[in-house]
Amino acid sequence: MSGETDLALLIAGMNPRLDAELYVFATTPSDISPPPEALMSFREAEGLTLILPRDAAVRLGLPGIFPCRRITLEIHSSLEAVGFMAAIARRLAEAGMGVNPVAAFHHDHIFVPAHRAGEAMAILREMAKDADDEDAGSGS
Repeated sequence: MSGETDLALLIAGMNPRLDAELYVFATTPSDISPPPEALMSFREAEGLTLILPRDAAVRLGLPGIFPCRRITLEIHSSLEAVGFMAAIARRLAEAGMGVNPVAAFHHDHIFVPAHRAGEAMAILREMAKDADDEDAGSGS
């Protein structure tokens, strides 16, 4: 199963789900292994970037930045889908909100400022409803 590629279907069916956990981004030297608490790790020339629960970062002595919440877009999106993250990032940018996306095998995930997570969810639900209404109006 390769996932959905149709942009209208992706937006209409994204079904955003807000994770209750508070996450932070942190960095460590690139020669260490990611801690098991890390939700994501990525090696860059400057070091190992981690996304992990804030409590885990504190416990591990890692200074975390960007307190955020994860929103999982529940539709199984293709890694080759075009424009899905761009449409979401554009809409959140219009609200003055930064977004840090992560594409995983089955779903896309976005990390938004923790204090604006509810607002982000409302925007995403509105996007999905508008796309669904447009699809219904076209007779598809």
